[in-house]
Amino acid sequence: MTENGRISAVLTGLGTCLPARTVTNDDLAQRLDTSHEWIHSRTGIACRRVVDVGTGTAELAAAAGAAALESAGRSSCDLVLVATTTPDRACPATAPQVASAMGLTGVAAFDLSAVCSGFVYGLSVAAAMIGAGTCDSVLVIGAERYSAIVDPQDRSTAVIFGDGAGAVLLERSRRPEGRGVVLHTELGSDGTGDELITVRPGERYLRMEGREVYTRAVPTMVESARRVAEAVGWQPEDIDAFVGHQANLRILESVAKRLGLPPERVIANIEDVGNTAAASIPLALAWAADRGRLTPGDRVVLTAFGGGLTWGSAALIWPDVRPVHG
Repeated sequence: MTENGRISAVLTGLGTCLPARTVTNDDLAQRLDTSHEWIHSRTGIACRRVVDVGTGTAELAAAAGAAALESAGRSSCDLVLVATTTPDRACPATAPQVASAMGLTGVAAFDLSAVCSGFVYGLSVAAAMIGAGTCDSVLVIGAERYSAIVDPQDRSTAVIFGDGAGAVLLERSRRPEGRGVVLHTELGSDGTGDELITVRPGERYLRMEGREVYTRAVPTMVESARRVAEAVGWQPEDIDAFVGHQANLRILESVAKRLGLPPERVIANIEDVGNTAAASIPLALAWAADRGRLTPGDRVVLTAFGGGLTWGSAALIWPDVRPVHG
């Protein structure tokens, strides 16, 4: 129980899974009208990970989920929630397969679709279910195989997206000093922008209106981050780390600047993995934790924006957690 008597959700485990195969900008330049300099200057991306043929989203998700459980010193949970835009099949959901692959047959499992905002949406749902007493522990996994839906000949999307998975375990609060506590979340959507990021009926590949997405993403992420910070009584100077969805380095820098945050408080690993949609925030958290960029007690704001249009933010206190990589 927290000091005000409410049950809280606490982040106790963090895991990742990245494909072994790296595709560099120079690799893409061999088949596209582009160059490393063109891609890097516009996106901040130098390379991305891509799965081998035959590897599905469920396999990535299960590896990241198992790693998060190991990080928490746990072997099971009450619920497996998989946030993904790229399920292996339209039906059934991916999460039950992921749970079974982890040896968790019988637990609750479902998918959540909010595109690049999926992880923050999942975090919010998980925290609410723990707070309501529905679950004692929830595994939230963001997993994507964008190589399955990106047109390899479309320069506007092929250079941006990568594959990967990241996961966290949330548990009912049993820890002192509030470390790991998810303090507040806020979510939003605007269906009038549903055609900006889409896979249209009868089509295989993702289409994105990049310029318009950028125009909408920056102010929306700024306002969402401000709202969640204000809800927990934080001013910009109180935020130790800002972890935005890793869509584009320009977006991250613009959002941070408008929030009044110095560059050293911005977590960005997009250069090494590209845009991994729902997996990007947990992958960035693990990257930062491995490098000492996040320390126990840090005040952290997460913010995402994605297709739908959807967006969301979360405020939490960073725990004493060691990421495990699957």
